[in-house]
Amino acid sequence: MAQTTDDQRSSGNESSAPPTQPGPSVQELLDTETRPVPAALRDRSRVPLDSGSVDRERYTSYAWHRLEVERLWRRVWQMACREEDIPEVGDHVVYDIVDDSLIVVRTAPDEVRAFHNSCLHRGTALCVEAGRSESFACPFHGWTWDLDGRLVSVPSDWDFPHIDPAAYALPEARVATWGGFVFVNMSAESEPFESYLENLPGQFADWPLEERFAAVHVCKTFACNWKVALEAFIESYHVIATHPQILGSTGDANTQYDTWPAVRHVNRMITPFAVASPFVAAETSEQEVAESMLRIGTGGEPVEVDVPDGTSARAFMAENMRSALGGSWGVDLSDRSDSEMLDAIEYYLFPNFAPWAGVLQGITYRFRPDGDDPDRCLMDIMLLRPVGDGQARPAPAPVHELGVDQGFDEAPELGGLVGILSQDASNLPRVQQGLKTSGYGRVNFGEYQESRIRHYHQTLTEYLERA
Repeated sequence: MAQTTDDQRSSGNESSAPPTQPGPSVQELLDTETRPVPAALRDRSRVPLDSGSVDRERYTSYAWHRLEVERLWRRVWQMACREEDIPEVGDHVVYDIVDDSLIVVRTAPDEVRAFHNSCLHRGTALCVEAGRSESFACPFHGWTWDLDGRLVSVPSDWDFPHIDPAAYALPEARVATWGGFVFVNMSAESEPFESYLENLPGQFADWPLEERFAAVHVCKTFACNWKVALEAFIESYHVIATHPQILGSTGDANTQYDTWPAVRHVNRMITPFAVASPFVAAETSEQEVAESMLRIGTGGEPVEVDVPDGTSARAFMAENMRSALGGSWGVDLSDRSDSEMLDAIEYYLFPNFAPWAGVLQGITYRFRPDGDDPDRCLMDIMLLRPVGDGQARPAPAPVHELGVDQGFDEAPELGGLVGILSQDASNLPRVQQGLKTSGYGRVNFGEYQESRIRHYHQTLTEYLERA
């Protein structure tokens, strides 16, 4: 797409730019691009937000947790799996969210449905894990439903004259797909998926996630509320204290945060890479920036490079990535902008789904409670890779589950992310414990760098205040 001029960058509100953010801004970095920049990256928007502070009860209270069960998790659209997880008819996964469990199953080549995972006889869970089958039989007494949810077998049916098989189909949740992901919603009254997505499909027009596959999938249990984990991954304000080793090549304080007018479910941040943090930029050369970024990918191991005189580390590293990744993935990246090759372009879909755009990163996060416990949560991390030109789609990676006492070092498939994620993980139980012992009782958020957190809390409040 064509470059966008300065007067086209704002989404139309007068408060697009933060008042005191240090430079260079993301938009100024995009001005140096030599390739066309996707229109989505030139979109910049900032709207006034509530939730400058919230009560700690949002993270620690069991009563609040149960309110979320009733008014959030049973009413919102949430990602259940990738379409590639259930490629053939009969393939199914089990999606659990607190008390509720759904069987997400491919019932036809072009159809996916989701049934409540409970036998209509005495309530036994019909499935406990992913698999492939032609029907769903209760292991307790053998009642059986076909892939369309129709009751097809009741042992000793003469003893159940009051059961009309036609009226005992498995209850269903609503299902929709986008970007190769399957979404479910347990409420018949909630808004349509198409409107729920708001501007997200347009933002991803240049990065079709359905053309990727899950090369890595790790699911980690944390000893904290799901919102504590989520919030640690939707701002870059924490980089200076939590990830100081990457300041040499990460534009933490010049991250762009976007919230759009009348958009309740979607927000975004763009953190530039291959540019030094404003905290250390004055003392960091282009050579040092490139070396710092390469160390991120190697887990801290030094890498020798030679950035030519007159070439920015950003341009040098982007070209390096185009060549290396294009060759290993079997795709042509020659027309991709530096930003697409380097930057952390992270979107968020309320309440718990965070897909990244661009080329290099390919990261997707999902956060949810771990059972009926406000002090524990699950975080899924997927690395989505492009399917090579002319190649068959590889099978998705199996889920690698890490327990609460296991570290990310036990998931080496995450590569250079292991060290970063380990640092993030070290904060989370401390936050949860600190919230419980707080004598202040509230949590405060910055005006701009934590605006995405403000934004989702504002939307969360709207959902929980609905009867």
